[in-house]
Amino acid sequence: MKSFSFLAVLSILAITLSLSKASDPSSLQDFCVGVNTPADGVFVNGKFCKDPKLVTVEDFFFTGLHEARPPNPKTGSNVTAVNVNNLPGLNTLGISLVRIDYGVYGQNPPHTHPRASEVLYVAVGTLFVGFVTSNPENRLFSKTLYEGDVFVFPQGLIHFQVNVGKYPAVAFAGLSSQNPGVITIADTVFGSNPQIDPSFLASAFQVDPKIVMDLQTKFIKP
Repeated sequence: MKSFSFLAVLSILAITLSLSKASDPSSLQDFCVGVNTPADGVFVNGKFCKDPKLVTVEDFFFTGLHEARPPNPKTGSNVTAVNVNNLPGLNTLGISLVRIDYGVYGQNPPHTHPRASEVLYVAVGTLFVGFVTSNPENRLFSKTLYEGDVFVFPQGLIHFQVNVGKYPAVAFAGLSSQNPGVITIADTVFGSNPQIDPSFLASAFQVDPKIVMDLQTKFIKP
């Protein structure tokens, strides 16, 4: 009988442990303000927790997102991110925010967020947006958005936005990670350090190696 009870307990513990690994754990404290040094607390999700007694209201505050940023000459857009790196109170909360300013015909070029889905809200202007599904279909979902419209980009899928209006545009996006990450396709492929062998890329893209080398000169990091 004792043997049976012991086995039953082990079975229940095994089931409980397997279920607990299948979902995010519940928070064990009100917040974990992120800091980069171990002196202030324990390491959680890429950051150390600041001693709660040292936390201030400024740890949960960011200002300036109402201000327009000049577009990058290369892309015609400017992304202002609010994530755990500049708003430490976001640590462990699984959310972040960006503002995107687009010049006329500016774009947020094809990119992915490896750790987050994104919901985009158009505040000003007209945007053409889209995302592409994974292999083998590579299906394009695209739509023209106007002020007040919202569009969702699933996690990890390549997506983009282009200002197709006659005036500058502004969008805000929420992301389901405190630090979603960004992989811009052209920068990653043609601007890697060290560079990928042009012959490999020429074969992958079915183009002349000279075209690849020309692209690499345009995306090389200074």
